[in-house]
Amino acid sequence: MLRALMYILPLALTIYAFIDCLNTPEDEAKHLPKVVWVIIILLFWIVGPIVWFAAGKMRKAPAGGRTPSEWHRSHRHEWVAPDDNPDFLKSLKDENKKDEAVLKDWEADLRRREEELKKREQGDDAKDSDS
Repeated sequence: MLRALMYILPLALTIYAFIDCLNTPEDEAKHLPKVVWVIIILLFWIVGPIVWFAAGKMRKAPAGGRTPSEWHRSHRHEWVAPDDNPDFLKSLKDENKKDEAVLKDWEADLRRREEELKKREQGDDAKDSDS
């Protein structure tokens, strides 16, 4: 049982340090970037977690009592969905105006062609009645 504890305890410490490092906001990791801390914790599986707990993370309460989930929530992109983005909505309006202009041109062309066709038919009818 004691032999198993020699392997389980460092493994549990490594897993706990790894999860703690991943949940720590980037600005609370000290001395090194978070990615480097993750590599240290995983490569040096007994010393790495101890160093992380001793020197890798600020141990005071964060400003405003924020949690990692609040940190991620506040650093989200400004626009979540396209229908909330005014630039996207403006581009849709611009495309709609272009499409309407093309449609009006097509309708005008169709009317012109119909008028030409009616004139031709009336001209053919007049010639037929003369003969």
